[in-house]
Amino acid sequence: MTDAAATSTTDAPEETPGPAWWSLTTDEVTTRLGVDPAAGLVEGEVNGRLAEYGENALASAPQPSWVRIALKQLFELMTLMLVIVAIVSLVIGQVSTAIIVGILVLYNVWRGTSQELKAKRSVDALSKLQVPQARVVRGGAVRLVDATNIVPGDVVDLEAGDLVPADGRILRAANLETQEAALTGESLPIPKGPTATGADTALADRTSMVYQNTSITRGTARIVVVETGMRTEVGRIASLLTTVESGKSPLGRELDSLTKVLGIIAWSAVAIIIAIGLLRGQELDELLFLGTAVAISAIPTGLPAFVQSLLGWGANRLAAQKAIVTSLNDVETLGATSAICSDKTGTLTMNEMTVRTVWFGGAHLSVTGGGYSFDGRVLTPAGDEAEVHPGKLAQALVLPNDASVSPDGDVVGDPTEAALVVLAAKLGVDADESRRTHPRLAEVPFDSDYKYMATFHRMEVRGERHLVEFVKGAPDIVLGRCVSMVDASGEIVPVDADAATAALEEMSASGLRTLALATRTLDASDEADMLRDPQGMVHDLVLAGIVGIVDPLRAEAKDAVALAQRAGIEVRMITGDHAVTAGAIGAELGLGPGAISGADLRTLDDAKLNSRLGHLHVFGRVTPQDKLRLVGMLQSQGEVVAMTGDAVNDAAAIKQADIGVAMGSGSEVTKQAAKLVLTDDNFSTLVHAVELGRVVYDKIVSYLRFQMSQLFSMIFLFLAASAFAINDGVAMFPGMVLFLNFFITLFAVLAIAGDPTPPGIMDRPPRDPKQGITNPASLAEWLLYGVTIFIVSLVPLVWGPDAPSPTDPSASMTMVYIVVGFATVLSALLMRRAPESGLLPPISSAAKMLVWPVLLLVATTEFGFLQAALGTVSLTGWQWLECIALLLPVLAVVEAHKWWLRRRARAAKAPKPAREPVVTD
Repeated sequence: MTDAAATSTTDAPEETPGPAWWSLTTDEVTTRLGVDPAAGLVEGEVNGRLAEYGENALASAPQPSWVRIALKQLFELMTLMLVIVAIVSLVIGQVSTAIIVGILVLYNVWRGTSQELKAKRSVDALSKLQVPQARVVRGGAVRLVDATNIVPGDVVDLEAGDLVPADGRILRAANLETQEAALTGESLPIPKGPTATGADTALADRTSMVYQNTSITRGTARIVVVETGMRTEVGRIASLLTTVESGKSPLGRELDSLTKVLGIIAWSAVAIIIAIGLLRGQELDELLFLGTAVAISAIPTGLPAFVQSLLGWGANRLAAQKAIVTSLNDVETLGATSAICSDKTGTLTMNEMTVRTVWFGGAHLSVTGGGYSFDGRVLTPAGDEAEVHPGKLAQALVLPNDASVSPDGDVVGDPTEAALVVLAAKLGVDADESRRTHPRLAEVPFDSDYKYMATFHRMEVRGERHLVEFVKGAPDIVLGRCVSMVDASGEIVPVDADAATAALEEMSASGLRTLALATRTLDASDEADMLRDPQGMVHDLVLAGIVGIVDPLRAEAKDAVALAQRAGIEVRMITGDHAVTAGAIGAELGLGPGAISGADLRTLDDAKLNSRLGHLHVFGRVTPQDKLRLVGMLQSQGEVVAMTGDAVNDAAAIKQADIGVAMGSGSEVTKQAAKLVLTDDNFSTLVHAVELGRVVYDKIVSYLRFQMSQLFSMIFLFLAASAFAINDGVAMFPGMVLFLNFFITLFAVLAIAGDPTPPGIMDRPPRDPKQGITNPASLAEWLLYGVTIFIVSLVPLVWGPDAPSPTDPSASMTMVYIVVGFATVLSALLMRRAPESGLLPPISSAAKMLVWPVLLLVATTEFGFLQAALGTVSLTGWQWLECIALLLPVLAVVEAHKWWLRRRARAAKAPKPAREPVVTD
């Protein structure tokens, strides 16, 4: 029994240690596990093994508590700087300032924590786990038990429709097929049986095994459980997640970098001003008072709250569009996406097998409609309704067929057989009615050894009752048993093997799975032979037709891929399907060139793969490790990678990606690893989420343009006042700075956040995360705007109507306060978008929002209690006009600079004139 648990939880599924159960005989497996396959385990053995191996369940990562989230918010560098300001304010007796800053710190922490908890609650709501039950043989009797209580050595009976509860070795099977898309990515059902396979057989080809979380689509089986819980193949993939560390989002990294720069600037300014004051012989308490004002002016106090609020707004918008983010920073990361690696089955495709083409009577007929809907038609190459004799083809679709499909699209049975039932319905034949009218007299069940299924019925042929045989199976096998075929008119003619083979090759090259259908009309004297040996009657067949089946694309997938490509995002398809099938789907999607199989991929070292990756867009038959490697390779090239998928085998790559995207109907392991869950399983929702992420980032950039301009202007103002001994270095009182930074800036920020989405945002290429928010161009822009505001605000301090005082209110300092406040309001209006003019429509919503800070600024100079709190005085009409006039240079500089940016952008896009040919003698 020790072998059953020998599997390491950190090893790759393709490199399973311990016994290769699939390569052992059934007797060897049951002997190793110490179980009688007829009687199963007894209760005492079950309890002992349950204690030894634990429950048959996957471990889930613990969610952080609200305390940890709050502490994380508190220890953000920006928040720590505000805490220092509050402490210093208390030390020097500025209690009101300390209280206001403390409230701001608490607000930032509360806001960030509540937004994160809200996002996590949305994800938790998706994790409603169901506990399946299984029929287990224990003590010689079949019992229904919870799958979590199954142990290695349990004998389990399975039938069509069952979910496999644990990894098991097949002991016996009848017509068994499983759907393993959730594990391997293979969209087609896989025939299974007890025959052992080689020890080095790949996971997708281990036909003697069934695996946890896969489903039985056809037949019955008895298995012995060999692995449970985290030791299953699903568990091993889940354990890969522990080796993958989730890094910070691009925005998080950029804001961390910006915060460090701001901290250096702010505290350097404070140090310089204090140093100048000490050289002048000023008192320490006065210098600390001045340093507090400078620090408050130099720290963008609203930055954490704004970013959290905007990301929260984005998260709510995403949720309304059926996309749930696990962390707020992931909203912005979406906008930086430059590469999407998408799983195929169930993500780009419907995971519903559909007949796309029929070769009948020597002609290719196309089939419209998708999935398991009966809506659709069978058309000739000219687009006309095809006239297909139902007795020759449609009956062959439904009679040797065990699947059923309801009009609502609910399927019971094999997905491929369900596709044939749907095709028959499009031809006007009801499967259930045909089976009732023509019951089976005998059958040859499908088997992977001979690769066909045959059934025998009594039915009317040309007005007489006959015994009729219908056969469905692999085209090469069925075609080899055919001597004739049905032509377009329904007549029997000699089989055209060359034409049939050409049709098969054409379908296969298009990535279609093919099945051949055949019939044979028997004599009454053949009935005894048929009943004695039905398989012996499968010869001299009449080829009724060949069908081409595919898992079709989602209706919106192609448009979504095209939109992503227009936005400069490279889309790659990574799947467990064969490369030929995947390549055909990729071509239909409009993906870039280049398809490669997982086997060929693994022959390339990192250097070769790195050089070829730009020319590879379809990856077939890949393993979870291949997916993980591809995501890491793209990230090493500087790409911001989104990885989508719904299966367990996608989970590790999804966690590695910058933005891992799981489907709502996917496995719980995948959803736990993801940063975004699409509850509608719609690939196009991801592309819309990318668009929203770009909108969020655009607003953050606009906010930083505005905020940093204000910050630089304030730093320059205080530095100039200190350096040139203007008003003993006090440009404004701390209360004024706090009021501007908190109340006035609040409305400016709301105007920026509420600005409509700029047109053509998905026509831009992805932003370069290496460039970052703080780049030379943006820094120059911030300085230009900041210096302009600084110059106009310095005018009243130097040439004001009275001599300002560092401790007493004055008209000059009040005018400085008003000019800075009005410049803040005007900056929000002008800088809310770029390079478009801030004076062009739509402007009404922003203008209405900015009326309030103007009224507040006026109120703080007119109401006595506000004058006392901030240190302002009333201004005359002429002084108000002077403050307004000082805003004109700000308006001129900002709009002139944006005009220059627009002119330069137009010049860059303009076609270059053709060079004149050089004429020589």
